[in-house]
Amino acid sequence: MKETLRGAPQPAAWCYRGGSISAEPRINDRIRVPEVRLVGPSGEQVGIVPLAKALELAQEYDLDLVEVAANARPPVCKLMDYGKFKYESAMKAREARKNQAHTVIKEMKLRPKIDPHDYDTKKGHVVRFLKQGDKVKITIMFRGREQSRPELGFRLLQRLASDVEDLGFIESNPKQDGRNMIMVLGPHKKKTEAMAEAREAQAARKADRDATKAQADAPAETPAEG
Repeated sequence: MKETLRGAPQPAAWCYRGGSISAEPRINDRIRVPEVRLVGPSGEQVGIVPLAKALELAQEYDLDLVEVAANARPPVCKLMDYGKFKYESAMKAREARKNQAHTVIKEMKLRPKIDPHDYDTKKGHVVRFLKQGDKVKITIMFRGREQSRPELGFRLLQRLASDVEDLGFIESNPKQDGRNMIMVLGPHKKKTEAMAEAREAQAARKADRDATKAQADAPAETPAEG
């Protein structure tokens, strides 16, 4: 039988995460109730049994008795290899974090009376951000008397949203925030999809470069003698 059954009861392992406190589930001799609703190793429902009987079954199977629903009446416990369960859970969480693509919010600031060249430059940045799968916060900055003409900022935001509608959509409608007007554009494609497409495009460009280089390095054919 596992040492967790034979040894003295161990205190729960507490950890602090940004204001919330959580504990690992109680296992084996740390469970202190008269009876439990027992779930077998394969998920089968054993039923309500005395705690002593549940611990006896855990010993027979060489498994741990783990409390999986402490607030139920009676608490629900399952027979499992708790060490293996914790390891597999940690591996799954690690893999999920590795594959997770975090959405980034970029910001682009414009003036209501922006000149065409600057507008095209700013729009180009917005296009690039959306292609990367990032959200974009567009801020129109009003100064002086411009604050009395909010419609200028609104029309500019609507124009920008229309120009990039193939790549993104208005996630947060334009709204006044003090001297600024703010709108948020969201990408049509998820970050993971955008990253995958970027990798494919990069691989295609590399293949084209390699093919061009190979063609350039190939020896020229010698003309046949007449």
